[in-house]
Amino acid sequence: MNKINLAAAFAEVTEAWSPKIAGDINDFQVKLARFEGAFDWHRHEAEDELFLVVAGRMRMGFRDHDVDLDVGEFIIVPHGVEHRPEALTEPCHILLLEPATTVNTGDVETKRTRRMLDRLSPG
Repeated sequence: MNKINLAAAFAEVTEAWSPKIAGDINDFQVKLARFEGAFDWHRHEAEDELFLVVAGRMRMGFRDHDVDLDVGEFIIVPHGVEHRPEALTEPCHILLLEPATTVNTGDVETKRTRRMLDRLSPG
């Protein structure tokens, strides 16, 4: 039961598009990620995802529209919806809440796919 200082935790997240596990909530994980540029188009067949902007700005691209988010705003992407996150400022720090089973690239396999995530150092 340690507190997490987001500024200190994000200092450990140095590689873009490689989320780190900050904590566990039942079958969900809190992950911290650094976004730079645009990610890959993908979808998650069974998992919903929450993206909360902690620093910077991001765009969530959907095939028919985009949603821009500023610090303190979040978006929930329902399972099955194709999407592409993109940093509008760099770096962009994102807190993700998603099931522990979620693979970052969903239904596609790319050089950015991360199946085993590192955990952040405790408190």
